Amino acid sequence: MSSSRVLITGAAGFLGSHIADACLARGMEVVGMDNLSGGFRRNLSPAVRLFEGDIRDEAFVNRTFAEGGPFDYLYHFAAYAAEGLSHHVRCFNYETNLVGSARLINAAIRGQVRHFVFASSIAVYGAGQLPLTERTVPRPEDPYGVAKHAVELDLAAAAQIFGLRHTIFRPHNVYGERQHYGDRYRNVVGIFLNQCLRDEPMTILGDGLQTRAFTYIGDIAEAIARAPLVPDAVNQVFNIGEDSPTRILDLAQEIAEAVGIEPRIRHFPARPEVVHAVADHSRLRSIFGDLPSTPLRQGIRRMVDWARVLGPIEPSRFGSLELPKNLPSIWE
Repeated sequence: MSSSRVLITGAAGFLGSHIADACLARGMEVVGMDNLSGGFRRNLSPAVRLFEGDIRDEAFVNRTFAEGGPFDYLYHFAAYAAEGLSHHVRCFNYETNLVGSARLINAAIRGQVRHFVFASSIAVYGAGQLPLTERTVPRPEDPYGVAKHAVELDLAAAAQIFGLRHTIFRPHNVYGERQHYGDRYRNVVGIFLNQCLRDEPMTILGDGLQTRAFTYIGDIAEAIARAPLVPDAVNQVFNIGEDSPTRILDLAQEIAEAVGIEPRIRHFPARPEVVHAVADHSRLRSIFGDLPSTPLRQGIRRMVDWARVLGPIEPSRFGSLELPKNLPSIWE
């Protein structure tokens, strides 16, 4: 158990709220930051003190540190994680995912945060480098992956110059309860689930033979929460997630079965994306040990049971695209 005070950005979101619960279970005092653009207060335990605002706002970041701190650990999960859409909202992507992160790193250094935990992404790797290991040279192919990799490099520089201890996780295709399944641009599990709840066909870009390893949130939250307490995790990068890949077509079948309907699928033209993404997790296991591995069918059914209570959601649209040219037809 720990009496540490921690700050979690994106605390009302999917990943952040589960990490908040894991930190609370370890006896930590949890303070959260969130602008509630993709998160919801209902996701948060009453034990979490929430500061509502945007990490791009330096005054807000400084106020949170002044009024909510000092913090022992900072878990940074606030981001707009839409790889495909990031091509069309480049400035927004960099302002949110890179500049906002830099503001937090500055504040962490000034505030003498002991450990900075960052949720990066396997989007930093790019295509054609299987299996994806932490020794693979990152070659991101979309602005989202570029921003995540830049923050990784900045944390390494901050460690060298200022001694900021950190741990970087590269999660992939995480799903489960509390995921915002009303977002039309990201998280294929949530998109398929909402389409089934709305009695709409599931939309697939391309032939659906793309593969991803889908990771149940309950399998990774505790490991991420305890990263600052693991000496061998200091200044290290870890892939984290499920090992076994699943075809997008097979995922659609699983979700339809869990909802209790016959699958209906509508194909759209493929977009530029990594076709196969399989990450190696041997480094993670060597430091954190074996993590739980929830079978996809079981995890999907848990998410469906949770989502039935909320019901179908009207899919959201991004406010203003910077580059609508070459936008996939499914998003027009």
